[in-house]
Amino acid sequence: MGAVYFVRHGQASFGRKDYDQLSETGFEQARVLGESLRARLPGVDAVFMGRMARHRQTAETCLGVLGVSAEPRILAGLDEFDHEELIRRHTPRYADPVVLQEEMMREADPRRAFQALFAQAVERWVLDTTGGYTESWSAFRQRCLDALETILQTPSGTVLVFTSAGPISAVCQELLHIPDAHAFQLNWTMANAAVTKVIHSARGRYLSTLNEHAHFEGARRALLTYR
Repeated sequence: MGAVYFVRHGQASFGRKDYDQLSETGFEQARVLGESLRARLPGVDAVFMGRMARHRQTAETCLGVLGVSAEPRILAGLDEFDHEELIRRHTPRYADPVVLQEEMMREADPRRAFQALFAQAVERWVLDTTGGYTESWSAFRQRCLDALETILQTPSGTVLVFTSAGPISAVCQELLHIPDAHAFQLNWTMANAAVTKVIHSARGRYLSTLNEHAHFEGARRALLTYR
């Protein structure tokens, strides 16, 4: 039986010009995750990651602590969806990121305000029937599942996958048979640098754990973030 550990990237740079970079907290989350996995995994047989900088930075930091020298295989199917396009289509004035940032920062809780906006934008995308997006929800979901099939060609052993909450949610939706309208209920609870484990054999593939982040409980609870 094989085991695939899907890792959501560490905290990215919310509110900064380049979101696709780990924050200082994000790097620390990746280091702590590496310590946790080092105690749990006897070895790693293969590594995959998406093309985002935050995927690579999380992988490099975590693997460095683990002492794993394997070169990650890059799969475009593990990339996150274009959240900026979703927001622009939902609220056209946010085509200017400066306007978005200024309005969010005027809120009492900018992260909570952005999350509410983002949830509305994602719901519109998932339920869209106009075909007006560069990548539809169904196309995104399919490429994530295609990536899963590629990963599962590793017949046994332990595989680490560094990606984002969107692809992890799409994989879990498939394994749990969740309707599209409810798929992103999984996404909103995904912690940064959390682990979702899928086990597989000739009999099938199964979700073993979802969004496991015990490494950020107790003394390290200050490292628990969701965005």
